[in-house]
Amino acid sequence: MAIEFTKYHGLGNDFILIDNRSASEPRLTPDDAVKWCDRHFGIGADGVIFALPGQDGTDYTMRIFNNDGSEPEMCGNGIRCLAKFIAELEEITEPRSYKIHTLGGLITPKLEANGLITVDMGKPRLLAAEIPTTLVAANQKVVNQPLEVAGKTWQVTCVNMGNPHCITFVDDVAAIPLETVGPQFETHAVFPKKINTEFIQVVRSDYLKMRVWERGAGITLACGTGACASLVAGVLNGKCDRRATVELPGGLLQIEWSEADDRLYMTGPAEKTFVGQR
Repeated sequence: MAIEFTKYHGLGNDFILIDNRSASEPRLTPDDAVKWCDRHFGIGADGVIFALPGQDGTDYTMRIFNNDGSEPEMCGNGIRCLAKFIAELEEITEPRSYKIHTLGGLITPKLEANGLITVDMGKPRLLAAEIPTTLVAANQKVVNQPLEVAGKTWQVTCVNMGNPHCITFVDDVAAIPLETVGPQFETHAVFPKKINTEFIQVVRSDYLKMRVWERGAGITLACGTGACASLVAGVLNGKCDRRATVELPGGLLQIEWSEADDRLYMTGPAEKTFVGQR
């Protein structure tokens, strides 16, 4: 039986969205997701997202399979797309919030009147055991620590935003050979669950440029959790303000690390591109 889908993207980070409200398990297997995400023989996407029934008092549950079949804890750009998708399924046009259960915890996206989505991404987790990484002792923070990758020493800071991130600051993000360096970061022995890696150029204290290698997806045009993690890393290293614009290859995100409640707030777009069935 053919399965209907809707294609969305968040700053070029693109996803196949499936209405999975009638069942508690995804309608596709990870192997199916690999085939669907293939850009030559399938639909083409960075991942497949399923809108499942809520649990533990939430409105919905989000599951996602990357284009390599792996399952991340959550996805910042993806949850903005999911919020737009759910609003379409419910025929909602006014601003409203959703409580979404993810493997990375409760996430609350809010549809704004201007069409953007603001997501309460929760508090950053900073201890090595929470990343997880063996780079330092389990009860220590990983801030500006040296790491040998690809024959070079990088100063890295690690942040968990529901999924693990390793951030390093560079003079010119465009000069980074992401396709060769990214996989070596992802599979480095100090990251037992692999890692997402962000390369950050500080343009101003309120403006960062970012390129990302995503665990399980490779080079993508945007990463919402990565943008949040990068701002946290910038603050911890005294390189940026607690509120800044993050420029990604696919566009701009507004990120704030609130002093009032220690939570990260991400604001950005999600755009529907087409619908179909397969």
